[in-house]
Amino acid sequence: MKTRPIASALFAATFALVAVPAFADVPPPRDVPFNGTIKINVDATDIAHRVFRVHETIPAQPGPLTLLYPQWIPGHHSPTGPIDKFAGLVVKANGKVLTWVRDPLDVYAFHVEVPQGATEVEAQFQFLSPQDKSQGRIVMTPEMLNLQWDAMSLYPAGYNTDRIMSQATATYPAGWKAATALEVASTDGNTVTYKPIDYTNLVDSPVFAGKYFKRVDLDPGAKVPVFMNLVADDPKYLEMKPEQLKPHRELIQQMYKLYGAHHYDHYDFLVSLTDKMSGIGLEHHRSSEDGLPADYFTEWDKNVYARDLFSHEFNHSWDGKYRRGADLTTPNFNVPMSDTLLWVYEGQTQFWGNVIAARSGLWNKEETLDMFALVAATYDKGRPGLASWRNVQDTTNDPTIAQRSPLPYRNYQSSEDYYSAGAMIWLDVDGKLRELTRGKKKIDDFARAFFGMNNGDWGVNTYTFEDVVKTLNDLAPYDWTSYLRKRLDDHGPLIGGIASHGWKLVYTDKPSKAVKAMESRRHSADLTYSLGLSVGKDGGIGDVLWDGPAFKAGLAPAMTIVAVNGKEYSADAIKDAVTAAAKDKSQPVELLVKNFDEYKTVRIDYHDGLKYPHLVRDNSKPDTLSDLIKPL
Repeated sequence: MKTRPIASALFAATFALVAVPAFADVPPPRDVPFNGTIKINVDATDIAHRVFRVHETIPAQPGPLTLLYPQWIPGHHSPTGPIDKFAGLVVKANGKVLTWVRDPLDVYAFHVEVPQGATEVEAQFQFLSPQDKSQGRIVMTPEMLNLQWDAMSLYPAGYNTDRIMSQATATYPAGWKAATALEVASTDGNTVTYKPIDYTNLVDSPVFAGKYFKRVDLDPGAKVPVFMNLVADDPKYLEMKPEQLKPHRELIQQMYKLYGAHHYDHYDFLVSLTDKMSGIGLEHHRSSEDGLPADYFTEWDKNVYARDLFSHEFNHSWDGKYRRGADLTTPNFNVPMSDTLLWVYEGQTQFWGNVIAARSGLWNKEETLDMFALVAATYDKGRPGLASWRNVQDTTNDPTIAQRSPLPYRNYQSSEDYYSAGAMIWLDVDGKLRELTRGKKKIDDFARAFFGMNNGDWGVNTYTFEDVVKTLNDLAPYDWTSYLRKRLDDHGPLIGGIASHGWKLVYTDKPSKAVKAMESRRHSADLTYSLGLSVGKDGGIGDVLWDGPAFKAGLAPAMTIVAVNGKEYSADAIKDAVTAAAKDKSQPVELLVKNFDEYKTVRIDYHDGLKYPHLVRDNSKPDTLSDLIKPL
C-alpha cells in the first residue's frame, strides 16, 4: 500500500521537471542603444594572491535584469569565457543587497530583480586567476599582468554590445606601467581611467602591465602610430639590437604595401617576454597580445619559430577583425559563433604570417623554406587523420569540440588544422591564380581586393564563402567553388602549392636549422617522419604517429623512454640508434619504456634512417615561391 503514493510522487516530480522550458530565460540582444554607461573598476594590485577585484556600476530600471558574463570570446572562436574563475558576486541597489539567481540552463547569466526607485545596480566580484598552469593561463606574476576586460566584467542582456557604452578604470601595482589600445582619460597615482568606448571594443582592448616596461616606436613619424609595448621578467630581456628592431619595423611597411589600407587609428603590440606568465597570441582590431619566451631577443636564433607571431597577429587586424565571416559575427558575447570560415580567418592569416615574416626579414630565405617544409610535411605524412576520417572543414569545429585541451593523438584527431592546412590551401590558390593568368595575378591581388579597402575604418565588414569565390573569379574566372570545396572537404595530402611554385618536398637524414632550433628550445627529438614519434625532455613521449612504426610496436603518448639500446635515454642516443638500424637491417631500435609503474622493452623494426623535411628546387618549373616571399 505504501508503494503507490511513492510512485505517484516520483511521477509528479518527474513531470514537473519535464515541464520546465528547455531554454535559458535570457533576453535576446537587440540593436537599440543602452541607456547610460556601465562603469568597470578593476583593482589589479593583489599580485600575491593573483586576484583581480572588480566593482561595476550598471544603469538599470526597476524590474527584471539579467547580467551576462562573456562566454563566446572573439579570437578564441569558442565558449571559453573563464566562468570557473568568477567568484564572490554581490549585487546591490540603493545600498541594499539583492538576491541573484544563476540561470540553470545558461550558467553565464545571472538574474536579479531591480527594486522600485533604483536607477543602477552595483556588482562586485573577484576574478581568481590561475595559480598553476593546470588551471589555465597564468595572467599575473610578480613582474607583470594581462588584464582582459571580458574576464573582468558583466554586461546587461537585451542589447547588442556595440550599443552599450562603457568606461573602464584599473589600478595597477605601484610603479608599474600599462599598455592598451584604450585611450587614457586621466591618471591618479597608480589608477588609470580610460575614455568611454562601446563594450564590444572595450573587450577588444586588453592591457599588459608590468614592473619592467619598454615602448618602441615601430613606425617613426607616421600619422597613424604603431608601437611595440614590452613587459619582461627582468630588465635584461628588454634589450633589443638594431638588427632585431629593423625587421619588426619593416613588418609594418610590408603589411601596408600588401593591403594598401589599414583598419585602426593606432596600433599597439602588447608583448610579454616571460617564462612565468603563460604564452598567448590573440588578435584585436587595434592591438594584439603576443606572449613570447623571456629570451626572445637575447637568444635570437633559438626563437626563430616564434617570430611569425607578430606578422600573424598583426595580419588579423585585416583578416578576422575587419573582414570577418558572417557566421562568426555575433551581436554580443553570449550568442554562439559559427566557425565555418576559419580556414580564411586563421588559414589565410597563417599563410600571410609566414610570407610577411619572410618579406620583412623576421625570417631569412633559408628559415622560410625550412618552415614551409615543416608545414608541408605535416600535410604530406603527418596528419593520418586527414587522410582517413576527417577533413579540413570539419576541423573548424574544434574550438568548440576540444577548446585546445590536450589530445591523446593529435596527429590522428587533426585538431584545428584549419590554421596550417588552410595556409597550404592558400599557397595552392596562389599557384592557381598565377597559372590561370600567366603570372599577371597572384594572391597579393586577392588580399588587396578582399581586405584592403576603407582605409582607417575599424568596424566589421562581413563576408561569406560566396564572397570569397566572387573575389577569386573577378581576378581569374574559374570553378573556384569546386576547387576550394575539394581541398576543404576531401582527404589526402595538401602539398600541391609546393609543386606549383617550383619546389619539391623531400626527406633527408639531416635536420634543418629550424628543426634544430625547435629541438634545442624544447629539449626534444622530432622523429615524426622516421620512428613516428616525438620525444620531449627526459624521454617523455609526446605524440605518436597513428599507425607509424612506433605505434605498431606498442608505444603511446605519455610513456617515458628510459633507455635506448641498453643505454640511458638522450636525444642523441635515440637518433644514433635509428642511424645504426639503417646500417644494420638485422638490428631493431630497442627501447626500455616506462608505462605507469611498469617497464617493458619495445623493439621497433625500422631501418630507413632519420627523415627530416626539406624543400628542393624543381628546375622544370619557374621558382614562384621565391617571388612570393621577396619584399615588396
